Amino acid sequence: MSRQGRDGGRILTERRGRAAYVTLSHPGRLNALSISMWQQLERIFGELSSDTELRCVVLSGEGGNFAAGADIGEFPQARADIDGVMHYHLQVIAPALKAIAACRHPVVARIEGVCVGGGLEIASQCDLRIAARSSRFGVPINKLGFPMAPDEMQGLLALAGRAATLEILLEGRVFDADEAMSKGLLTRVVPDADLGADMDRLVGRLEKGAAMAARLNKQMVARLSSSTESLSEAELRSFFSYAPSRDHREGVDAFLAGREPVFSGD
Repeated sequence: MSRQGRDGGRILTERRGRAAYVTLSHPGRLNALSISMWQQLERIFGELSSDTELRCVVLSGEGGNFAAGADIGEFPQARADIDGVMHYHLQVIAPALKAIAACRHPVVARIEGVCVGGGLEIASQCDLRIAARSSRFGVPINKLGFPMAPDEMQGLLALAGRAATLEILLEGRVFDADEAMSKGLLTRVVPDADLGADMDRLVGRLEKGAAMAARLNKQMVARLSSSTESLSEAELRSFFSYAPSRDHREGVDAFLAGREPVFSGD
């Protein structure tokens, strides 16, 4: 399945087993994200999140690059004044990023080539980020004369922290995968030739894991990261409601029996 934008940018989707593969595609533009592509991302991730048969989503770019940021060719029309700028960032980009972050399934960014600007914003909303060693990162928008919007900054700030976020934004420098790893932006870096095999093994682990546990882990990480307030009784009971689930029993029973568990998602 694919979603085609009028401008040529599109988001490709493919289902393989219990994994969904989402690909950013804008040939000849290093997968720069058009308005249509941002809107497609919001719709697609909303649909994938509601698919209870899925176990993970892999997000990548076509043609050896992740994404070179937003499509600057649209800026003169889409961001011509303060209302246009606010609409573009608050009503186009922010909902797409929120949809990726809110996906109930684990979302993995498969990164190669350039991952800058909006590409890095997208990757920052994923749960895991696996990068080829030759990939490159940065947010060089200071050369375009504008700052990073608040909703877009949240993901970067959550990963890199205040000092590294300011360094990335103020210097506007493009840096390599090892430096991105040292700044906390990546889960791991692998040799270029090993990226495909590493991703296959990762997807296999996610597909075999307990989907309910993955969803609860994502929810609790989000909750604990966004608030320092103690968990309420209702929140605790909701979290521990997995106790009578089939997958909980299956995991314990399989361990005690010395066999591999087979999780149903229930």
